[in-house]
Amino acid sequence: METAYIQTPIGTAKIVGDNAGIQQIKVLEETSLQEGDIPEELTRCAEQLQEYFKGNRDHFDFLMNPKGTDFQKKVWNALLNIPFGKTTSYLELSKELGDVKAIRAVASANGKNPLWIVIPCHRVIGSDGSLTGYAGGLWRKKWLLEHENPSPQQSLF
Repeated sequence: METAYIQTPIGTAKIVGDNAGIQQIKVLEETSLQEGDIPEELTRCAEQLQEYFKGNRDHFDFLMNPKGTDFQKKVWNALLNIPFGKTTSYLELSKELGDVKAIRAVASANGKNPLWIVIPCHRVIGSDGSLTGYAGGLWRKKWLLEHENPSPQQSLF
């Protein structure tokens, strides 16, 4: 298993994976970690994340290999269908998965997403439009949503 760290505008990203795919991407609170050489198996992921943060990428196509239960993987696959710049609610996601009563289980699986940003759990909000729960902190969720769907500049003229 290989590990790499890259700096992003909202923290240090830790990438873990091997030839079978990327298993984990998470944001760290530590700021003292330095970027080093990126192992070949992680290069494509690191490059795509950097492109995303520069505003030059709206999807990811490197090999992914997240570890989780069948139900978690089902939820994570549904998250991949949320378009860039759009949001959905936990309730809508539960309906899409076929069981509105599974909303808590869906929210739990969402919170255990091992591929930060790539599986866009930040695009899931409360039914009332509120920014609810985010493992990386609500300020990061807000930043990511604004990055993906910036408000157009209002013209004064």
